[in-house]
Amino acid sequence: MAPIKRKSASQSESTRPTKKQKSSTSGAPSASIRQEEPSFPRGGASVLTPLEQKQIQIQAKNDVLFEQETGRKAPKNDFVDEENEPIDFTDTEMPLPKASKKSKPRGKPITATTDSEEEGVRVEGLSYKRLVPGSMVLGQVSQINCYDVALSLPNNLTGYLPITSVSDSLTAKVERLAEDNKENDDGTQEQDIDLKSYFFVGQYLRAYVVSTERESAAGTKGKRHIELSVHPKLANSSLKKTDCVVNSMIQASVSSVEDHGLIMELGIEGDAVRGFLSSKEVGKIIDVSRIPNGAVFLCLITGLSSNGNVVKLSADTEKAGNLKKGHFLTDAPTIDCFLPGTAVEVLLSEITTSGIKGKAMGVLDLTADLIHSGAAASGKALDTKYHAGDKVKGRIVCTFPDIEPRKLGLSLLEHVTSLKSNPTSSKSDTESTSPTSVLPLSTIVPEARVARVEPGVGLLVDMGIKGTRGFVHISRIADGKIENLAQDTGPYKVGTVHEARVIGYNYMDGLFIVSLEPTVIAQPFLSIDDVQVGQIVKGTVEKLLLKENGVSGIIVSLAEGITGLVPDVHFSDIHLQHPERKFKEGASVTARVLSTSPAERQLRLTLKKTLINSDEVWKSYDGLEIGAEAPGTIIKIISSSGAGAVVQFYGPVRGFLPVSEMSESYIEDPKNHFQLGQVVKVRLISVDPAENRMIVSCKDPSIFGAVQQEQHDSLVVGSMVSGTVSEKANDEIVLELAGSKLKAVLPFEHLTDGSAQKSSTAAKKIRVGQDMKDVVLLNKAMSRRLVQLTCKPSLVKVAQSGKLVKHLGDLHMGLEVDGFVNGTTSAGVFVEFANGVSGLLHKSQLPEEALLLPNYGMRKHQSISARILTVDHAQNRFSLTTKPTLPSEAAKSESAPSMTGGSLSNPVDGKSTNINDFSVGKLTEARISSVKETQLNVHLADGVQGRIDVSEIFDRLEDIKDRKHPLKQFHPKEVMPVRVLGMHDARNHRFLPITHRSKAPVFELTAKPSSLASAVLDILTMDKVSVNSTCLVHVNNVAEDCVWVNLSPNVRGRIKALELSDDVSLLKDLSKNFPLGSALKAKVVHVDVANGRLDLSSRSGDSSKPLNFGDLSVGVVLPGRVTRVTERQIMVQLTDSLSGPVNLVDLADDYSTANPTTYEKNQIVRVCVIGVDMPNKKIHLSTRPSKTLSSSLPVEDREINGVSDLKISDVVRGFIKNVADNGIFISLAFNVTAFVRVSDLSDLFLKDWKSEFEIGQLVKGKVIQVDKELSHVQMSLKRSHIDKDYQLPLTFDDITVGQVVTGKVRKVEDFGVFIVIDNSANVSGLCHKSQMADIKFPDPKKLYDEGDPVKAKILKIDRDTRRISLGLKASFFESEIDSDGAEEEKTERPIEDDGSSEDSEVNKIKDMLAENEDEVSEGWDGLKDVKDDEIDTDTENVDEGGGALIGDHIQKSNMQGLSAGGFDWTGGISTTNDGASSSETDAEASQPKKQKRRKAEPQVDLTGSLDAHGPQSVADFERLLLGRPNESGLWVRYMAFQLELSEIDKAREIAERALRTIHIREQDEKLNMWMALLNLENAYGTDEGLEKAFARACQYCDSLDIHERLASTLIQSGKHEKAEALYTKALSKHGSASDAVWLNVATFYLTTLNQASKAHALLPRALQSLPQHAHLQLTSQFAALEFKSPNGDPERGRTMFEGILGSFPKRQDIWSILVDLETNKGDKDRARGLFERVTKVKGIKAGKMKKWFEKWEKWEKGNGDLRSQGKVSKVAEAYVRKMAEEKGKKDVEI
Repeated sequence: MAPIKRKSASQSESTRPTKKQKSSTSGAPSASIRQEEPSFPRGGASVLTPLEQKQIQIQAKNDVLFEQETGRKAPKNDFVDEENEPIDFTDTEMPLPKASKKSKPRGKPITATTDSEEEGVRVEGLSYKRLVPGSMVLGQVSQINCYDVALSLPNNLTGYLPITSVSDSLTAKVERLAEDNKENDDGTQEQDIDLKSYFFVGQYLRAYVVSTERESAAGTKGKRHIELSVHPKLANSSLKKTDCVVNSMIQASVSSVEDHGLIMELGIEGDAVRGFLSSKEVGKIIDVSRIPNGAVFLCLITGLSSNGNVVKLSADTEKAGNLKKGHFLTDAPTIDCFLPGTAVEVLLSEITTSGIKGKAMGVLDLTADLIHSGAAASGKALDTKYHAGDKVKGRIVCTFPDIEPRKLGLSLLEHVTSLKSNPTSSKSDTESTSPTSVLPLSTIVPEARVARVEPGVGLLVDMGIKGTRGFVHISRIADGKIENLAQDTGPYKVGTVHEARVIGYNYMDGLFIVSLEPTVIAQPFLSIDDVQVGQIVKGTVEKLLLKENGVSGIIVSLAEGITGLVPDVHFSDIHLQHPERKFKEGASVTARVLSTSPAERQLRLTLKKTLINSDEVWKSYDGLEIGAEAPGTIIKIISSSGAGAVVQFYGPVRGFLPVSEMSESYIEDPKNHFQLGQVVKVRLISVDPAENRMIVSCKDPSIFGAVQQEQHDSLVVGSMVSGTVSEKANDEIVLELAGSKLKAVLPFEHLTDGSAQKSSTAAKKIRVGQDMKDVVLLNKAMSRRLVQLTCKPSLVKVAQSGKLVKHLGDLHMGLEVDGFVNGTTSAGVFVEFANGVSGLLHKSQLPEEALLLPNYGMRKHQSISARILTVDHAQNRFSLTTKPTLPSEAAKSESAPSMTGGSLSNPVDGKSTNINDFSVGKLTEARISSVKETQLNVHLADGVQGRIDVSEIFDRLEDIKDRKHPLKQFHPKEVMPVRVLGMHDARNHRFLPITHRSKAPVFELTAKPSSLASAVLDILTMDKVSVNSTCLVHVNNVAEDCVWVNLSPNVRGRIKALELSDDVSLLKDLSKNFPLGSALKAKVVHVDVANGRLDLSSRSGDSSKPLNFGDLSVGVVLPGRVTRVTERQIMVQLTDSLSGPVNLVDLADDYSTANPTTYEKNQIVRVCVIGVDMPNKKIHLSTRPSKTLSSSLPVEDREINGVSDLKISDVVRGFIKNVADNGIFISLAFNVTAFVRVSDLSDLFLKDWKSEFEIGQLVKGKVIQVDKELSHVQMSLKRSHIDKDYQLPLTFDDITVGQVVTGKVRKVEDFGVFIVIDNSANVSGLCHKSQMADIKFPDPKKLYDEGDPVKAKILKIDRDTRRISLGLKASFFESEIDSDGAEEEKTERPIEDDGSSEDSEVNKIKDMLAENEDEVSEGWDGLKDVKDDEIDTDTENVDEGGGALIGDHIQKSNMQGLSAGGFDWTGGISTTNDGASSSETDAEASQPKKQKRRKAEPQVDLTGSLDAHGPQSVADFERLLLGRPNESGLWVRYMAFQLELSEIDKAREIAERALRTIHIREQDEKLNMWMALLNLENAYGTDEGLEKAFARACQYCDSLDIHERLASTLIQSGKHEKAEALYTKALSKHGSASDAVWLNVATFYLTTLNQASKAHALLPRALQSLPQHAHLQLTSQFAALEFKSPNGDPERGRTMFEGILGSFPKRQDIWSILVDLETNKGDKDRARGLFERVTKVKGIKAGKMKKWFEKWEKWEKGNGDLRSQGKVSKVAEAYVRKMAEEKGKKDVEI
């Protein structure tokens, strides 16, 4: 019966007539069946067990009931896959037995299905039939859509992962967006979540099958659709905490992103088990910073925490896929560990033609089908590659949950086992190439050769790509049905060639999905990706989209499953009233593709014939040429400012059509001439591919041909022309110029100089066809084909006299000019002249009455006369004024020659007679009046001054004798030839500030020999400077990080500090080595004419070339600038885009001297590149002298370039990088980190080991393990490993009975204490409480604490159980005390000086013991409440019943006593001296004496007084700081304590110590300490010390905050000059970003210094520096300061407020501030007047006005009388009536 029971057990779950029954028995040979079947069952009984018979009866009954109810046969699980066509290569070596039709099988048919478990395993691949809900499968991401992700599954299956089946975090985000979309109803959910940030193509994931078909209507079969989930709770559903073993694969989702890695959710046992994924284990292709919460990864388990609650993971596929390093499962507690994705080692048991079979760990069956065994791709027979008994490594790809015996699917494909995204074509390839990039989808392969035929399944064909084949399913071979396939016969036998088309690619199988069907090959498109933008396609109208206003679109079918939308504007070139009549369903149409969106599966088409028949297709901004023409569709018309239209072409290409380019004629509103959807042919006039912008034109280029261009070029601005009126528009006249067909525009406002009405009247008199003469050509623009004319008498007059302003060079200060208004702004009026020249007439230069008028009382094109105020040739701008010259100014200018004329007195050249003789280019002579660093001040005649910039003296660097001081060779009164360059504008000059501003002109001169000899004066400007050109420059200004230089008086450039010299030593002090005026030879690096920026370099040779990341290599030495200093590294900047850190290990050759704080910000240092990380764009630098200076000094700590430089037993030093729970990490190099386990930290027992180590600490250790492949280094810090002379710690075998040892209390229990012996290998023993004292011991916990040092004696050793018994009785050490007492007396000294003597302490203790003479134990009871800190531990007292405590002071001696309640009971008193000095002998002390009972004096606990009175000594402060190291107030009190003792240096040291101790996160506490240090230096230090401390404080804290705080300190200490200098520095650094600093400086000047003029001068400067939005608030604050300051001028403040309210009358906050200031000032009339003015302001809402009336009424009650209060009521009533009248209401409440 035993064989029968085994069969029953094996068949208990497989007797149901389902597919799994066939699967479990199909491969069993019949001979085996007959041998196991009994020939004659006893009694004719069945071989089935009663349970099996019962199950068969129930199944048969259910089948009969189903047939009776439905009339159909019972359903089977067999069906044909329609959508997913799996490659099902099952084991077909033996024919399958036919299933019996009877419901109750008998005899042999039953026994035929009862093979043994091993023989019942079939080789079968994954198929749609075998894929059931609950299955798990390994998949690879093949496509990422908007709402789901497609996963390639084994055997040509594809599953879909919905967005809600990824993780809890992502699902919660989707739900939040859904709620927001319901509220906002904007439908932007798909734009908020991008699945491409959560997944990437080629990513491996373990998927859980949720369902295999879509839901359908009742009674119908749902469409096949494999829905998957990668949620860790489902993908790891079978795992438990104990199943998480190293080298198994687990699915995890990101819970949070931390600094050093990711916290992962595993879905195991709730949230009790979490995972940690280090940033270094993510992999090279993934950016950790961009990983969102909810992303899912298939990870390798690399380790576990001690309790198993934290799983260490690795998502690096290179690491997980490297099976040669042992990353496969070798130990499994249960078979649940074997899940898809996990790699295993398999023992092959059988090789068949359709696959292989094997076992993992001898218990679990695994099979690999033809595809995943590698036979399909290689084409080789499996038995030639594998043999029974071989061990192979593969990866599990799927599970079969409904098949018994249990088995798993295995893959031996190389790209699956190594977790590569694509199979490589060659083993030597370093990077994987996607086969779809070589053979894209939809490609037609002319010759596909059949390589293998699988009857009933399909074909394997060679596609022409080595190592990759294609699979043709039997349903894809021909259009009709294929009955049979054979290897050697038929049209599809092996070796035949057929035309094929690629219809897909399966990443898991590494096979192309191919079709041989002629209909598929003939299809124009298989997917949207095949459709190209601009392509002409043919299609069929599938559907008309209807809306309320008619047909809104047409759906056109282009191929099977591919449709496109035709919008209503693209139905036709003309608008169709009834498009449904022209386009009927089923009609064929020809269309053109406008745009494609494969991600959204959308196509946009057009049916416009104009676009279809056009050959020009603009589908990209790149490659477009100016002047090209193409048709486009108008999609938007703009009628407001910037009028025009947006023209759509193909794809994303759009262009802007300005209204000026729409037609040759004037167009007022584009909507009147164009309509949406209209096709226009445009010409490209400008394009910017980088910005995706272009401008097009509809104008006919032939109208303005070469002749017109020539005529246009011949026109001269300012000349007199004539023409005939051809057209009159609303506000301008169009003339046709005489002698040409050019059109010119004459605005109405340019007909007269009078009012607008006068100009309109003059325009009415002009008729079309009328000739107009004496018209001035005012402006012309070829780009816009514009010619502008004017008839203004004022402009005609100056044009005829030749004084019309046409160029900036025509202007000079004081010149009277005529022009017209071009526009008005808040700054002033822009005045335009001829040729587009325009200048600013600032509002401050307008009459005061004009400021009160809208637009200053001016209109566009209005005539205006003004005087030139300033001219800035460098900036190409000038300013004007309309104010007359004051008599005082005229009187001052009488002594100096005027630019408009005047004779010269004593000209230096002896020839010039008038100042007008000094024109531009004039050669003359000048006499030096003074020599400055950057210029020579000269005079040309009496009262005529000039200047020669240092850049206009020398032509070559070789001509300069002293390059640091080039102008030293010149002397005053020396005469030199010069040439006039122009006029020096002292007001706007950027290079040299002029403190004395004179009305007399100052000429800009040159003394260059080349300029003097040249016939034509060539003035250098920015646009003439070219890159890589070399020029002579002179230093004009020195900044912290750069030097400003002059190329000429009006061309200025910048040389960065790193580009100044190749000698880094010169860069440490720029002001000293590059003084003002010094000459340099520089090379132009970058020119930005638009922004006026010029960068140069004075480094020699190739070093001046711009340094890029690709130019860096290891070993290169470069100069750099320190940009940031921390306690662990410094950041050094090489260029604007290149910077890198210098870590502690790379700072010095001797780590003991490595201190980053010795560097300062902006310091120039020499660095060496030691590491270049190209993928991450990171560099690592070193400042070691051995690397940067080729120093021959000895190197204390050698440089470690990598793990390969280390070997076991090396002793090295490093800095602690991190202190973790399991050990510490030590930085040995920037790329080498060593790990030290807790057990390797010290030879001694460390109770709180973390307190012994801190980040940045220098340690020394020995390398004990090196793994070069994994880059792992392990070290030990034990002295026994480092010091050769170190004595080995005591072991258990070294301990002997009677030996006296010292140790520390490890644990205190009720029965005794455990003691760890010092200098031992953690050897510990127990001292029972009976061995602690010679008398009864009350409680060990009262007298001993963990960590107490003690002295003990070995009493007993049990070698078998390895136990040691110790004794602490004082009697054990009496002989030792007698021998060592004298020495102890000499060495021990009391450390407390509270005035108590040894005798008094001895007496106190004796009194405590003498409380009860009859019972000694009562004395012990009195000691229970005595604390350690209440007793002077320096005093030696004797009692037989105690042990010895080793205190800090006792450790200094040779004696170490035993601890008992904090007293020293060693009996040292009896061994001090002879009887004279000893109070008692040992014998006397041991006998109780009869003496008078004396009550013990109370012991005072002074610990509590610390809180009441505060710390009173250094020890108190140090004690408090141990517990509160980050409290700045305590540190400051400590400094004050030292200052009271006149210990200034110690107070300074305490401040520095506090700055090092306080944690970096406590920024406020650090700021307090910096201010304490600054206050200390200010009060007790020197100016130099204060400056250094201030510079360091600005480096570590907010610079502006430090400036303001120190300034306040200086003001309080009366150092006003220093405060003023500091405020000036703060304005230069932070004035453009902070408005508060301006107000603080103004308050300082006005209130503290009483210098109103300086305070008033700050506001204009502030308004120039700060952004526009800060002007109003700052101005109001300055105005309020005039009221608040005792030295202010309230009248000036009122004027400023009036100016603000004049521009912003509705600003209630400004009114409120002014009213409060006036009421506080006490002027009742002014306050009352302000209230009345506020109530008259228009536009204030009723609610706010009500508050004003209430405020006014309240003020009148306190400051007015009944009459004034009644006035408030009357004004309020008048306001109510007015509001009622305006709104038409009877009553308005106030």
